[in-house]
Amino acid sequence: MPKRARAVRWGVPIAAIAVVAGAVGAGPVIAAVQGDPVLPERTAQQLLADVGTRWKSGELPPMSGTIIETASLGVPGLSALTGEATGPVALLAGSHQVKIWYGSDSQIRLALPSHMSEHDLIVNGDQTWWWDSAANTATRIKTPPMPSEPALPPAVITPQEAAERALAAADHDTAVSVGNDATVAGRAAYELVLAPRAATSLVKDIRVAIDGETLIPLRVQVYAKGAAEPAFEVGFDSVTFSRPAPENFEFTPPAGAKVQDGEMPALDQDRAALREHAEDGELKTVGSGWTSVVVLPFATADLAEGEKQGHGPGLAVGAMADGVLKAAEPVSGAWGNGRLIRTKLVSALLTDDGRLIAGAVTPEVLYEAAGRK
Repeated sequence: MPKRARAVRWGVPIAAIAVVAGAVGAGPVIAAVQGDPVLPERTAQQLLADVGTRWKSGELPPMSGTIIETASLGVPGLSALTGEATGPVALLAGSHQVKIWYGSDSQIRLALPSHMSEHDLIVNGDQTWWWDSAANTATRIKTPPMPSEPALPPAVITPQEAAERALAAADHDTAVSVGNDATVAGRAAYELVLAPRAATSLVKDIRVAIDGETLIPLRVQVYAKGAAEPAFEVGFDSVTFSRPAPENFEFTPPAGAKVQDGEMPALDQDRAALREHAEDGELKTVGSGWTSVVVLPFATADLAEGEKQGHGPGLAVGAMADGVLKAAEPVSGAWGNGRLIRTKLVSALLTDDGRLIAGAVTPEVLYEAAGRK
């Protein structure tokens, strides 16, 4: 299967899900059938096997729908940026919408509406259009047969992608159960609950709602410890598993629009920065599973520089520089000195010797990682 098609099918991962993605050690827990709706009983192992088979097949049924992503991570400084942030930063606060139409490998459309504009990615056969209504520009892209990298906006994430990330990193550090059946986007769904066994994880659990008929993930919720509401949620608000009309994949630039041939806009700056750090051997992962943390070179000056340029390494934290630094708590230990940033789901340590250490863990785990120089 073309990598582009698979990437579009499952969406684009974001660091928040990668950090909280845990592992599954499935026990023979019977799927609850209390309340309405009622689905046939399935054990956690059966559900995992069914979903795994679906993913390995690489096949999705034709569908269309609206995906709503909602985040309340408690990141300092984001309250003032909710209406302005773009890219991965936009995923850290507020609510965001993506409309999707999927007909086949060669017929895909994504619409990303914002306050005063909309971006559309239309894939139809061997052509791809990128429409930017704010700039009144239509970019016509000749789709390569097997591109090495997906050409998708970094702010796109689907329930399938979030669920795949959570389930793919399976190990013995996760307690798995099947919760009460749920109704998501008007459809009956099983709920798979993944909870870390590690006391130092900030994650209470991840809840994956799986469509009872198609076995497609419809919703993923990430709960922080001590919280009654999810810190992060992505799911279908509406979905129809039928082939979209052909006109959904047709695009004609509006009269007066600027039409150009070219590449996808440089929307992958944040992921590219992380990839560059990894290729240079600068990005390290300490630990595993729920308690893993990432370590990469990062100076406080990068925050201000990122703010000037409109982006920064990793998750574009430059846009949040003032709020982050004001909320950071001075800390010190045998590892050295630095500043600690706490959110509901993620802790981050900026060390005075120029490192960023972050993970969905308690500060003590960061301090231990900081001592491994």
